[in-house]
Amino acid sequence: MFWRLFFTFLLLVVATVGLLGLLTYQRAEEVFYSLVREVATALVVIVTLAVVAAFALARWFVRPLVELQEGARKLADGDLGHKIRVAGSTEHSELAETFNAMSDRLASTFRLLEHDHEQLREILSGMVEGVIAIDDRRRVLFANERAGQLLEFDPRKAVNEQLCDVTRLAVFHTVVEHGLTAAEPHREEFVVPGSGGRHLAVYVSRFPGHGTPGAVVVIDDTTDVRQAERMRQDFVANASHELKTPLAVIKSSVEALIDGAAEDPDMCSAFLEQVAREADRLADLIKDMLSLAKIESGSLGLEPRAVVLDRAITDCVERHHPRAETKTLTMVEKPPLDAPASVAAWADPDALRQVMDNLVDNAIKYTPNGGRITVRWTAAADTVSFEVEDTGVGISDADVNRVFERFYRVDKARGRAEGSTGLGLSIVKHLVQAMRGQVRVNSKFGKGTTFRVTLPRAGSA
Repeated sequence: MFWRLFFTFLLLVVATVGLLGLLTYQRAEEVFYSLVREVATALVVIVTLAVVAAFALARWFVRPLVELQEGARKLADGDLGHKIRVAGSTEHSELAETFNAMSDRLASTFRLLEHDHEQLREILSGMVEGVIAIDDRRRVLFANERAGQLLEFDPRKAVNEQLCDVTRLAVFHTVVEHGLTAAEPHREEFVVPGSGGRHLAVYVSRFPGHGTPGAVVVIDDTTDVRQAERMRQDFVANASHELKTPLAVIKSSVEALIDGAAEDPDMCSAFLEQVAREADRLADLIKDMLSLAKIESGSLGLEPRAVVLDRAITDCVERHHPRAETKTLTMVEKPPLDAPASVAAWADPDALRQVMDNLVDNAIKYTPNGGRITVRWTAAADTVSFEVEDTGVGISDADVNRVFERFYRVDKARGRAEGSTGLGLSIVKHLVQAMRGQVRVNSKFGKGTTFRVTLPRAGSA
């Protein structure tokens, strides 16, 4: 650009001088040679000054354009907001000002786009669902951290990689292909092979319009939902069975009485006792189910306060002592030797009483005649604990991890014979957790079982 302007200006000067010389030569040849001899030195000086002037003029005219070119190059290299010097002619100044305004606008626009991009990335990264964006060639455009966790890949290394190279889960790719060929968004749920029953739900939606081919894949872990659904189904089935059994006994007893057993005093008394026993069992079952529902829904309304532990244990042992004597069981209360009697648990009094009653009642039911039940307690700096130990039938290793499940009985026939609803230990677990405590079980089959409850200590809760 510079040299083109320079030679243009120089050519104009040379052409002007040459034209004057040519006109003079044509008018009077002698005059022309005379002028050449007289002004030869001056002509050299004039041409030299013309060269310098052409050089300076070209440089002055091109400098703003060079700065504009350099500024445009820096913008292209990512130096957004770059400014060029406002100088030169009016046209140059206006061009420079326009360039600077454009640079500011570009910088502002890119900052806004970057902010939106980072905000979108943070939102997608914080989602509990996995999100993967792919193009029409199945290349990964974006993947959040959750997608990497669910499908076991590094999302930072997945961008621009083929989806089939990112994860080898064949059933996942099948669902994605179904979604890419479907006219509407496609959702499908499957069990991950070799994962022990982990469920994933995959939702595939193609990008709207025809300008951006590809799709968004959303992955959701539905394992907890399916487990909750199975638990609900099991609960309904177990509850129906538990309610059906006493109702069947009551119905058969009433039918026997109607058919004539009421005329025999001895048979009538036996059937009525059976009806009363099964009715009590139904009442206990319904009461426990309502208690468990309130606890799980959080509507029980616990009111924690300081409850003196040794007094609560003494009251519990006294309440159950007559039943223990009936089975010739020995009940022993063992407070710690070095702990003051005023040590208190931070608990709801009624909930703590229900926990103790259920554990002691359970020990009495499953301890054979002549056995022993020991209730002891200990205190630490922040917690208090009590144990209910029996010399009963014990629990096998296969059953010990399930004793807190609803309606689960180690010995179903004996449990029903003892009047167990199958909900007592589940209620204990939920009540203890609601009071910010823990309950654990340790058992040896045929030798006995120990339940240990730990609660916050009053004053440290």
